[in-house]
Amino acid sequence: MTTEGLSMPHIAVGSTSARSGERQRRTAGTRRAALPHRGTLRPYALDITVILLAGLDVWMVGPEQVPSYSIVLSVLACLALAGRRWFPFAVLLLTVPGFLAGWAQIAAMFALGMLATRKQFHWQVWVGAGLIWVCRFFQWPLEEFMDLSWQMHVRNAIYGVVVAGMPVAIGLLIGARSELSARLAELAASRDRERILHAQAVRADERAKLARDMHDVVSHDITLIAMQANALSVSNTSAEAQRTADTIRQLSKHTLEELRSLVGLLRSSGQTEPSQPGITELDQLVRNTNVPVQLTVESVPDGLPNDVSAAAYRTVQECLTNVHKHAPGAGATVRVRGEDDGLRIEVHNAPGTTATAGLPSGGHGLTGMAERARMLGGTFETAPTEDGGFRVRASYPVDT
Repeated sequence: MTTEGLSMPHIAVGSTSARSGERQRRTAGTRRAALPHRGTLRPYALDITVILLAGLDVWMVGPEQVPSYSIVLSVLACLALAGRRWFPFAVLLLTVPGFLAGWAQIAAMFALGMLATRKQFHWQVWVGAGLIWVCRFFQWPLEEFMDLSWQMHVRNAIYGVVVAGMPVAIGLLIGARSELSARLAELAASRDRERILHAQAVRADERAKLARDMHDVVSHDITLIAMQANALSVSNTSAEAQRTADTIRQLSKHTLEELRSLVGLLRSSGQTEPSQPGITELDQLVRNTNVPVQLTVESVPDGLPNDVSAAAYRTVQECLTNVHKHAPGAGATVRVRGEDDGLRIEVHNAPGTTATAGLPSGGHGLTGMAERARMLGGTFETAPTEDGGFRVRASYPVDT
């Protein structure tokens, strides 16, 4: 094996970046927990401000000589505003006596505005608006109300419409704005889903085209290889030629089976992958390869995930292929060991003893194995050995 096609002789994927990302997330979470959340303090600060404004209105407008019950009702109306977010209609009813027999006009308007914001066009909003209008139109005590001229009655009626209508209008506007924001968020989410579906459709078309090309080109060539092997076995009756032809036929058959599996995966629109060879097929893989291999499998956990088992198989397969291409004549040692935190794979080969056959190599095998390890949250390392050979180490986490 060589690192041809790679920019560095040593590849390490997964562990360092994963630990760094996890450490950053823990640090950010600690920082957020240590600082107070301004979004949770803002409503309480607003409630305190509203109560203070209502109390200031009562204190500044109220005359000096007043009945004690008027002061009590006005103060009660101001304090009731603390529960306007949870019980808006009940708070409005508590502010009505303080507005009618006292001076808690601002408190009643705040309560009506919150009721309109929460309930919108509910009947409670119109009942509350009517009560506020009544409180603004009538004067307490009733003797003073009866002594007013008709012009003052008309004036108080108009002011009552303004005092009751303004909180309702503002509340309806705030509620409409919140509803509009929610609709816009839903529209944005819908557009994101459409973009995702469109991207998936495009990828599905590309995968189908790739599957057609793979099936038409690769399967045709492999079938020709198998046919040539049959012709060789017919034309040459020697035992060595028969063994070679049989090996070629078996490899062609196995390659076609895997090609069909990959084509099915490319054509599949679901998220589940078809069955792939795993650790249990390593013995057959070693027997079919042309490389002397010493295979050791130790303590493999029960219920090994399919993706981890397939990744281990592909890693060993690629390593043995590289030994055959880049170190012909050399033997290899494969060790698969299960540990507490995952599955460890190590493949080591000695330097080649014969000249290389010049087989094509794009240098993508090791990169592909590193990417597979990264996607599974594992690590992948390659390095030359002191004796001139090559070593590959891979680890895959296993949830137990």
